[in-house]
Amino acid sequence: MSGEEAAPASAATAPPHVLLVCFPSQGHVNPTLRLAKRLAAKGLLVTFCTTSTAGAKLAAASPSAAISSSRNDGNGVRVGRGRLRFEFLDDHGKERDDLMRHLATQAPAAFADLLRRQALAGRPVSCVVGNPFLPWALDAAAAAGVPSSAVLWVQSCAVFSVYYHAASGLLEIPPENDPAARVALPGLPPLSAAELPSFLLPSNPYTLLTDAIVAQFRSINAASWVFVNSFPELERDVLAALPGVAPRPPPPLVPIGPLVDLDGEDAVRGDMIEAADGECVAWLDAHPPHSVVYASVGSIVELSADEVAEMAHGLASTGRPFLWVVRPDARPLLPEGFLDAGGAAANGIVVQWSPQERVLAHPATACFLTHCGWNSTLETVAAGVPVVAFPQWGDQCTDAKFLVEELGMGVRLRAPPLTREAVRDAVELTVAGPEAESMRGRAKAWSAAARAAVAPGGSADRHLQAFVDDVTRLASGRKEQGVYSGG
Repeated sequence: MSGEEAAPASAATAPPHVLLVCFPSQGHVNPTLRLAKRLAAKGLLVTFCTTSTAGAKLAAASPSAAISSSRNDGNGVRVGRGRLRFEFLDDHGKERDDLMRHLATQAPAAFADLLRRQALAGRPVSCVVGNPFLPWALDAAAAAGVPSSAVLWVQSCAVFSVYYHAASGLLEIPPENDPAARVALPGLPPLSAAELPSFLLPSNPYTLLTDAIVAQFRSINAASWVFVNSFPELERDVLAALPGVAPRPPPPLVPIGPLVDLDGEDAVRGDMIEAADGECVAWLDAHPPHSVVYASVGSIVELSADEVAEMAHGLASTGRPFLWVVRPDARPLLPEGFLDAGGAAANGIVVQWSPQERVLAHPATACFLTHCGWNSTLETVAAGVPVVAFPQWGDQCTDAKFLVEELGMGVRLRAPPLTREAVRDAVELTVAGPEAESMRGRAKAWSAAARAAVAPGGSADRHLQAFVDDVTRLASGRKEQGVYSGG
């Protein structure tokens, strides 16, 4: 990818313009930006839109000037045969519940204005790709006269099914205090309350997030496409079962995943924290194959001081080299002296953020201690690396069950309470236990399936090309009729 500029195309010859609007969290930015790059590579003009605070973090963490430079050039930067540009909605620095309220009340009008400005600039939007946490995006697109719309579901098909059944009044939540109780849904294994997305549980404190997710299902049928970040081989049973949901099935799901960067492309990346690329890779290069324990709980999970201490001593007690991501906000919780020369971390390295896909693809990596967010889940599936599953909340609980019990490529770290002994034992089972070789074999088989899905002619590639063809046809028809104004 390069930042070369091109002269604006005429309205008659300009490629269709697809605008993706993204909830401002790392778990949403990564897959949405990767989809944006894949669409641009197929010849489209693509705009990635999120909030101003997230945009500033992306630009600051980017290893190149592609994000900041594209904002000053309406044509964006070149990606394959197309171009990628960025727009950011002012969030006034709001966070958490205040941000959710702002997105629900103020962002729709700002987004409608953005669509109007694209048309006035000679690049009317042909399709808006919305986000489950931003249900107003499809309404704004329809009101602006955008010819088509889509939704990108950034979690698994299994989690989509659970939420769809809940939003349709078809899900009876098992009692949280009864670990033996299960709920059965078509195409899914029996699930306990602890294995359901925690946002659906009565004890869930994040009610605004739950409301935003459920609201999406009230308008999801308005979308022409419902993309899911998965692939058919990974979730065949639930994909086959969803059309039979009664009395009203969801719209057909279109798997376009895994949305991971397998080719090492990093000129435009979705990191919102600057990654220690060179340090991580150089350190891994110095270690033999299948020797390193990689640990990360992602961008949002917050561990207590006791949990950070137990994780630290647990990783150190394995006797294996480890690469541990500890975000800047959690670094003060590390045990005193842990990072000192000759201290407990002498056999490891602690970084604020990592180039995760490069770390997982490195031959030195033996296993991944993960919170089981869906992006991390797909990245480790694509890399073929066994896991130590350590879910905390949200969809992580469901993802962990599938990684360990359905895909058979890891073990569960039993917590709470988190103990150093549990960390050490789970790592040992994953790397050198009696099932370790079988888990590695299954992980490699899933990796091959994931790579086949995104290869030219694979399921994801075919589905995306069909979308590009449809958007191009719809945009061409509107231009020929002379009615496409985008406003």
